[in-house]
Amino acid sequence: MGPPPLLLACLLAPLCARGASPALGSLQAWRQHEGPRRVKRAWVIPPISVSENHKRIPHLLVQIKSDKQQPGGVIYSIKGPGVDEEPLGIFSIDKFSGKVFLNALLDREENDHFRLKAFALDLGGVTLEDPTDLEIIVVDQNDNRPLFRQDVFTGHVVEGAEPGTCVMTADATDADDPDTDNAALRYSILEQGAGGPFSINASTGEICTTQPGLDRETVGVYNLTVQAADMSGDGLTTTATAVIYLEDINDNPPEFTKEEFSMEVEEQAAGVDVGKVFVHDKDLAGSPNWLAKFTILEGDPEGAFAIRTDPYTNDGVLSVAKPLDHEVRDRFELTVSVQNERPLEPGVPASPRALANVRVRVRDVNEAPIFRENPRRVSVLEGAPPGTLVTTYTASDPDTRQLQTLTYSLVYDPADWLQLDPHAGIVRIKRELLHPTAFLQGGWYIALVLARDDAKPPLSATGTLSIEILEVNDHAPVLQPPAGVVCGRPGRGGNLLLGATDDDRPPHGAPFHYQLSPQHPQLTRNWSITRFNVTHAVLAVLAELPVGPYSLPLLLRDSGTPPRERQELLNVSVCHCGREGTCEDGVLAATAAGAGITLGALMIILGSTVLLLALVGLGAARARGRRRALRKGLLQSSRDDMRDNILNYDEQGGGEEDQDAYDINQLRHPELFSLRVKPPLRRDAPLSSPTAAPRKLPSGPSDIEDFINEGLEAADSDPSVPPYDTALIYDYEGSGSVGSPLSSIVSSLTDDDQDYDYLSEWGPRFRRLADLYGQ
Repeated sequence: MGPPPLLLACLLAPLCARGASPALGSLQAWRQHEGPRRVKRAWVIPPISVSENHKRIPHLLVQIKSDKQQPGGVIYSIKGPGVDEEPLGIFSIDKFSGKVFLNALLDREENDHFRLKAFALDLGGVTLEDPTDLEIIVVDQNDNRPLFRQDVFTGHVVEGAEPGTCVMTADATDADDPDTDNAALRYSILEQGAGGPFSINASTGEICTTQPGLDRETVGVYNLTVQAADMSGDGLTTTATAVIYLEDINDNPPEFTKEEFSMEVEEQAAGVDVGKVFVHDKDLAGSPNWLAKFTILEGDPEGAFAIRTDPYTNDGVLSVAKPLDHEVRDRFELTVSVQNERPLEPGVPASPRALANVRVRVRDVNEAPIFRENPRRVSVLEGAPPGTLVTTYTASDPDTRQLQTLTYSLVYDPADWLQLDPHAGIVRIKRELLHPTAFLQGGWYIALVLARDDAKPPLSATGTLSIEILEVNDHAPVLQPPAGVVCGRPGRGGNLLLGATDDDRPPHGAPFHYQLSPQHPQLTRNWSITRFNVTHAVLAVLAELPVGPYSLPLLLRDSGTPPRERQELLNVSVCHCGREGTCEDGVLAATAAGAGITLGALMIILGSTVLLLALVGLGAARARGRRRALRKGLLQSSRDDMRDNILNYDEQGGGEEDQDAYDINQLRHPELFSLRVKPPLRRDAPLSSPTAAPRKLPSGPSDIEDFINEGLEAADSDPSVPPYDTALIYDYEGSGSVGSPLSSIVSSLTDDDQDYDYLSEWGPRFRRLADLYGQ
């Protein structure tokens, strides 16, 4: 069996195209030579090269042939990229001749080579040869310019940088074959301005400084035109822009725009801006190298001024730190210096600190008066009479160079207590302070004085006048409460705690001193008083006492200077002692109620008794009208208030044998006794007389008159009381008492023996009774 047939390719396309003999222009399968010898089995087809951008289309690339069959008996075909794969339609083959054609322009930058498969079939479609590889290489042409990676390159370098300091790299690319000169790039600087302080590396595109002395204040930005060329600088070119910024360093100190500045400001103005001092700095505005710092070196020892930096303009702003007084100093001359926040860079020549003189004039304005002593504290005795000098409270006018007059007025005087001289500022008492506690704050009376000048517009100031009301001991202590109940046996609950109050403030109040009245030394046989604390004392029974009410005159004294004392009547009810030293039930209630009657009620009872006794001798026809007229005159003729004259001394019972005394509680609380027993009826009482309802006690002293009138009318129409001409018994002290009674109401049987002069001491309402019955 002979060797496999081979596909031969025509290497010389022009020869094949001209129909050259196969021996010269095509590749065929080898022939068998006569005689045995070793022959080469196949040809290796080298790659076929074709230039990109070939414009003669179609273009014969190669012809392939098979010697398996006679010409015309073989069908040729190719497959692969550019034929039946993307990109389609670039290559084609004549199926009968085996010629391969280029049908489109090639771009090496898109496809730099193609690998195809060639096939040989007979007319029946049977494979005659094994597929053969056909590689087509696209030859590069210089058809692409270099391209910079960006149109504008930006770099920064500090001013004063040393030569050789690299700033940035401006690099470019070329789409052509990097293995050929078509992509061999060279860089150059076409333009960079005067001086040419920069250079570029021709191979890498790195830009560096070439000269010293770069100064941002002279040239802050450099714009370079950079070129890149292929073919090692002889081919296609392109350009880009390189922008180089010089970064600022602190190589320039700030300087004042002039040596002297003048300003003015009003006096008494604090925290206001006076003016600006202007500076100039060549360094970059807004940077720390540009920011200035100001200092006041001379002319302001008291620190009346302050200076700060305006962050936007870098100027110095002078302001007033403390109020200025034109009368004290009307002008200032300040020495101000300026320097940067950051120190100068090393190597920068040192320069003296910039200085400027600032003249400030203080303008005179109207100033408000001033109370040098505010508040003014003085003392006044309590109860000082009108016209008493309190103090002289005046203000001063700071405007000593202006002729002005001050006037004074009271803007706050809550009790309308003071009088102020509007010109001299003398404060006096206008009237007596009746109720000082209502206007005092911790013992002080506060008033406000206004001082006003006569400038236009006028200014004023307010001064506080604090007046201490010195306490005067003008009140004696008052017994509270004025009555009590004790057991009649010593040591068996026979003690009573006494207390007192005093309207005076310390030190004129407590401690209080209690003692039995020295005018009644016999009281010390049965009673004793010992101190309990600073405000209370204990009343003790020394001897066993009969049950009943007792009135003990006491002497109360405070600790003021000088001390004040008062004689008080203490109503004590002695009760039956129980086993535990307490009052027995029933006795305690009765005695407590009897001992607790007020002086006002006693006066009403006494007045009613005297009035009824006077009406007994009159006729029944004239009694009613005369009694009412007399009551009206007694109770309404005087303008004085009963509340100012009636004193509560409580009622008194009988002596030791007085066990049947009239229960005074029936007068004070009739509602408690009205339902216990059915009262006896008078013989002359009508059968249909209605039962009177219990009466309510008067709510105040002003209702006493109505209370008495209602009581009289109720007594006249009450069937359970004696007739009109019957003597009414309102109190019974008993008989045979070893102690003399204190009451004088029933001590005499006739009016001639009765002394009514004491009624004059009870006030104007009872003075009329004294005049009627004392004649």
